[in-house]
Amino acid sequence: MNFYLLFKSLHLIAIISWMAGLLYLPRIFVYHSESKSDEVKNIFKIMERRLFVYIMNPAMILSWLFGLILIHSIGLQSFGELWLIAKMLLVLSLTFYHFFLFNCLKNFSFDRNEHSPKFFRIINEVPTILLIIIIFLVVFKPI
Repeated sequence: MNFYLLFKSLHLIAIISWMAGLLYLPRIFVYHSESKSDEVKNIFKIMERRLFVYIMNPAMILSWLFGLILIHSIGLQSFGELWLIAKMLLVLSLTFYHFFLFNCLKNFSFDRNEHSPKFFRIINEVPTILLIIIIFLVVFKPI
């Protein structure tokens, strides 16, 4: 069995799951911040927490785990390649974004949201842009 391809497949599955959460959670925040009803807000709190805890966190951890296994399997000398360094910096950016969303989730859970629906609509584009750049870096290895 080719373990490299197995771990690459698992890495891609984890990334897809993580990205789904990174794209969906800010959209829920948009609706949550527009909501006036306490009952609806409580439903959003449950949705946000479950998405983050049961999908996003495990997917992020598995993305990192399988990604590091892949780097180990091709050799740590691959960090000498600029495209991989750039990719890792962008993945770190996605990770910081993940934890920024967690901070927003905590604020919503205590009814202390500090941002407008427009803010959440704008930041919802961040993971898309980073994903596009990461994919082009990995596929074309331009630098």
